Amino acid sequence: MSETTVPVTRTAASSAVSPVIAESSTVRGRRARIALRTLQVVLALFYVIASALPKLIAHPSAAEGFDKMGWGSAGMYIIGVLELAGGVALLIPVLQSVAAVALSGLMVGAFVVQLTYFDGENAATPLILIVPLALIAWARRRHNADLLRLVRRRA
Repeated sequence: MSETTVPVTRTAASSAVSPVIAESSTVRGRRARIALRTLQVVLALFYVIASALPKLIAHPSAAEGFDKMGWGSAGMYIIGVLELAGGVALLIPVLQSVAAVALSGLMVGAFVVQLTYFDGENAATPLILIVPLALIAWARRRHNADLLRLVRRRA
């Protein structure tokens, strides 16, 4: 039995697009995927349990802040629902990138609120959270095409 091999040539288009480490099948890529997934789970737990839950159960610490801003319970519940939806969406493959971008936008708003209403008391927290969210949005950006296909198919 003879074996034939075909040389693999790289085109200009394929050499310009290098594989993302998080999508790679190497050991390093596998570790990166596991680390990224772990980061997503940790952030999802943070947004659902530590951030959204106090707002949705009207914990006094959350209610006090929203009353100070003049947003009342309606604003608190809206932000709580947005954080809950974003936290859950971080765990759904087709929504991961979009959720990370949306939560980043929410964190920009939280940063502005911290500066304007609370004299920058906890302004660093939203900025710190934007960094891993941006990483998730970038690493999972290929899911955006899948989401777009799903939306177009349903429309």
